[in-house]
Order: sequence, then structure tokens, then C-alpha cells
Amino acid sequence: MDRSSETLDSIREINLSYIMLAQRMLREDKPVGMFRLGLSSELADLLASLSLAQIVKLASSDQLLCFFRFNDHSMLSALTQSAKNAEVAPTHAAILLAGQRAEQFA
Repeated sequence: MDRSSETLDSIREINLSYIMLAQRMLREDKPVGMFRLGLSSELADLLASLSLAQIVKLASSDQLLCFFRFNDHSMLSALTQSAKNAEVAPTHAAILLAGQRAEQFA
């Protein structure tokens, strides 16, 4: 198996894990799941309602379905600061993420 094929297999595995985790989070506590995933209510409802066949089809994409939400220095550094700030880092990151717009349907 070449590297390109291994990379595509890894992307598909990540996609499947991400969708299944997202569904579980949304079913357990929709508002918290929406916040942690950065999703709008409509997108959360759609993800939560996917059938197994739809999940497998969606996960088989060669594009990553999840994205890196920490897209600027302040967000990333909030989670990676030194130990002296370790107890407030998660709270700081949550505050920064709360200011981001939820993902909507395109």
C-alpha cells in the first residue's frame, strides 16, 4: 500500500470516527454537542439523524469532514500555555470558541 492510499484510508477512518462521535455528543446533550462541535442547530439535527448507511457513505469521502477550529494564535496558545496557567486554559479556550460563528449549511 502506498502512502497516498494509506493517507486516504486514514482520512476515511477519521471521518467515520468523527461522525460517530458527533452523533453521540448530539444525542447525549445537543446544546453542549453543538457548542463543542461548532455546529448550527440545523446541521446538528442533520448529523444526529444520519442512518448507518449515510454515515458510511459520508465517511468514505477523501476529504476531511472535521476542521481545525483553533485557527489563530490566541486560540491555540490558550490550550498550550505553560503550567502556571493550566487551570484556566480550558476556560479561556471555551470563551474564545464561544465567540466563533457556528457552522451553517452552505
